[in-house]
Amino acid sequence: MSETKPSSTDVARLAGVSQKTVSRVLNGEPYVKEEVRLRVQAAVRQLGYRRNDAARALNSGKTKRIGVVCLGTALFGPSTQLVAIEQTLRTTGYSVSIVNTLEGDTIADVVEHLLEQGVDGIILSEPIDEGDGVRIDVDVPVLSFGRFPGLSANPSIDTGGDNITAGRSATEHLLGLGHRTVWHVAGPQRWWAARDRLAGWRQALENAGVPEPPVLEGDWLPASGYEAGRELAANPDVTAVFVANDDMAIGVLRALTEAGRSVPGDVSIVGFDDIPTAAYLTPPLTTIPQDFDVHVARGIANLVTEIESPAGGHSPLPEPPPLRLVVRQSTAAPPSTAS
Repeated sequence: MSETKPSSTDVARLAGVSQKTVSRVLNGEPYVKEEVRLRVQAAVRQLGYRRNDAARALNSGKTKRIGVVCLGTALFGPSTQLVAIEQTLRTTGYSVSIVNTLEGDTIADVVEHLLEQGVDGIILSEPIDEGDGVRIDVDVPVLSFGRFPGLSANPSIDTGGDNITAGRSATEHLLGLGHRTVWHVAGPQRWWAARDRLAGWRQALENAGVPEPPVLEGDWLPASGYEAGRELAANPDVTAVFVANDDMAIGVLRALTEAGRSVPGDVSIVGFDDIPTAAYLTPPLTTIPQDFDVHVARGIANLVTEIESPAGGHSPLPEPPPLRLVVRQSTAAPPSTAS
């Protein structure tokens, strides 16, 4: 005969607390004395107790599961963000279903698949534009790391980094060094993040009243940056470039170096992301970091609050840290003004 599994009542009895206290500890709720929390956790380990999430879902009407829509890419930004999402959700007591948008699948298809699984909320990790008129109507809270104009959810939470401000800041840094204008190697324009960084670049040029050069579009990968860099290297008027991510900036740097144009002696470069290798390039790359852990933790805290307390009245979350530019040796004054 199989041994009876321990219950939460057994945990409460061993720890000398109420079942409500056991529940609060297991759900990670605040305002439980640390000594009590440790006692409950010790009882859970001693008894080998495991919660029955299926039963909890039936009782509460919640599955304690959040669905994540991602693009299935190994690019630094999306993959780093996805790791942060999974790790953060693990601390909330929610399980996670991650679905990639494979070839032929739309974001709407994947969202519908997740809703059929009965998720309590959805995260869009990196929204892209799938064409005019595409709409997604969802009846659970949705967290989007970036804007998605076709999304209709109650509520819809947008906590992506401010890519417009970032693009403007990178461009203003180069203009402030004395460059007459700044060229831009953009990311693929299906990505809202790429569009917003381009918009920020354009705003900075317009505010400064300087000419806007033609935009070169890449695909986020170093090879496309290299091709854009070869085109830029052939133009003697190019003295400053804002590149929409660090991987493409590496390609631009390689092409300029091969063409005999030094960085930053002849051309200054600013990237975006602050990938781990950025500080170790020759020269080290000036770039804008993305604080994935901070944005993810803030967004998920908001999402979980909306799931568990849909009536509102929530305390405002702290503002994210201000945007910062990490200045390294890939930027300097243009050749005509350098001392």
